[in-house]
Amino acid sequence: MTKAARFLSPAEAGKALGVSPKALRLYEERGLIDPGRTEAGWRVYGPEDMTRATEIVALRSLGFSLGQIARLQAGDTDGIEGILATHQRTLEEKGRGLAETVRRIRDLRRALGDGATPAAGDLVRLLSPEKSEAADPAVAFDLPWPWGGERFELRALKPIIHIVGPLFSGKTRLAQRLAADLPGARFLGLDRLGSSGGAEVALPAPGSGWWDRIESALAWMVEDGATRSDALTVLVGHLEEPASGPLVVDMIEQGLDEATQMALIAHLRRRGSDATPVMMLTRSTAILDLAAVGPDEAVLFCPANHSPPFLVPPRPGAPGYEAVESCLASPEVRARSEGVVAVRR
Repeated sequence: MTKAARFLSPAEAGKALGVSPKALRLYEERGLIDPGRTEAGWRVYGPEDMTRATEIVALRSLGFSLGQIARLQAGDTDGIEGILATHQRTLEEKGRGLAETVRRIRDLRRALGDGATPAAGDLVRLLSPEKSEAADPAVAFDLPWPWGGERFELRALKPIIHIVGPLFSGKTRLAQRLAADLPGARFLGLDRLGSSGGAEVALPAPGSGWWDRIESALAWMVEDGATRSDALTVLVGHLEEPASGPLVVDMIEQGLDEATQMALIAHLRRRGSDATPVMMLTRSTAILDLAAVGPDEAVLFCPANHSPPFLVPPRPGAPGYEAVESCLASPEVRARSEGVVAVRR
């Protein structure tokens, strides 16, 4: 007698797959999966649904857009070679990094054999950035007004850092200070489209390498459900700019609809663990879905009453988690409140 197949709820399926229920809903909207329903109308995921969803998650990790996955499921293999070539380059870069670490270990062992004692710093540098937090912080400064000059430090910069907080918590000032203190960093404000009197952003000329990277990123995001617009083009232009330092963005979701926001965060995540850091202020659950935060991301929370900012683990019950949740809203709510400023008499 065979064991009855187990059907999972969206939360259970998402936990098993390592994605959020919102991602599963997106796969369904794009026709990639078709979960069953209970008599009450609730979605359930059976073995076949989970097998298909597992394939989708794996293809996403390889860099496939949702549009490319749909075509692949239909038997169209166009574009696969380019994706595999990009994935190969990423693995080769990681391989070179591992080879360099092996070489340093070999040198340290040889030195030990000769009677030398390695410095603690040499041993720390063998570890990954996440495990070498005993080293100097990536950025440190005394917090500006409206804080009281408390010391602020970030030990390591993740490729994606979400900056969250209620109105008037100082997060924009914190972002500006981060951009000023991080070497080579750039700050992208709300005037990036020139709609509030700021200067228009100059994009590169078509045919340049920079422009080709912009077009490639835009094409991938459109395949993933984004709507091409001036707001998205300007933002991607800065993201793909050949600069060495981090990019700090004020309200990254400005001017982008929900599908575009989801395609944008998917694009940022597929860059990998060695990508240039993007530090972004957000109040959108499409950008910061706490259930989808991965190992290459961090959540930096600016509390009310100008308490010092701190990192919040994306786990229910962790210190600050519920406060971060209260600062986020759906893109529809954010659209209603865009440009609205609370004023107390």
